[in-house]
Amino acid sequence: MSDIKDLEDLVSQVRRDIVRMVHKVNSGHPGGSLGCTEFMVALYNEIMELNPGFDMDGKNEDLFFLSNGHISPVYYSVLARAGYFPVEELNTFRLINSRLQGHPTTHEGLPGVRIASGSLGQGMSVAIGAALAKKLNKDSHLVYSLHGDGELQEGQNWEAIMYAAGNKVDNLIATIDHNGQQIDGATSDVLPMGDLQRKFEVFGWDTIHVKEGNNIQAVIAGLKEAKKRTGKGKPICIILDTVMGNGVDFMMYTHAWHGKAPNDEQLAIALSQNPETLGDY
Repeated sequence: MSDIKDLEDLVSQVRRDIVRMVHKVNSGHPGGSLGCTEFMVALYNEIMELNPGFDMDGKNEDLFFLSNGHISPVYYSVLARAGYFPVEELNTFRLINSRLQGHPTTHEGLPGVRIASGSLGQGMSVAIGAALAKKLNKDSHLVYSLHGDGELQEGQNWEAIMYAAGNKVDNLIATIDHNGQQIDGATSDVLPMGDLQRKFEVFGWDTIHVKEGNNIQAVIAGLKEAKKRTGKGKPICIILDTVMGNGVDFMMYTHAWHGKAPNDEQLAIALSQNPETLGDY
């Protein structure tokens, strides 16, 4: 197991990367990125079994698919800090001809990215397809995916959720970022989602509820428990309770920072709350 202090230092640095990227181009989605930082850091630095380098086939290694692609800042930072591409390339976020577009794309050839995501509701289907391919290839590795709670308002998800259970796709671990916020307001106001954990259970999934989704030890424990439950005939869903904008006090608990960049003064405050630990890009 990685040293928790090292992982917490990485979390702080990734949060700095997120707010700096979005600030530089005055564009992007910091809220969900900050809320999922612990999850992404844990996934890539503690949980997934990964091969050196990168190839699109992803054979004999775990795979990850980001469905809510607008939280690309956290994805790019974690990939860069894990060595998939130079950290300095984070400077090019959302610039013309950059590989780091607002939503991840495959045609840019960015190592670590296997699907173009951002059109919400499609990542579950992709993850299921990859998981089935691993079964056909006799590959025992797992497929992980991440989805927004508001994203589940898209109907395609529920067709895929039914399919995964009906076909015993038990090498899939799908995590729902349950922060209760989306671009237009609270999910409870825009379109209430009800009891997501119970819904997944009724649809035939095994579920885990991680109530401290911004506590990296709790996240690691939840992911490890999910791994233990794979291979038993049911896909696994983690309901991960997070706080949108976590780590930057004025961004927390509100949809206002779903897709808004901080100004110079706000950036300084955000950086003061997240110490530089591994060196800014």
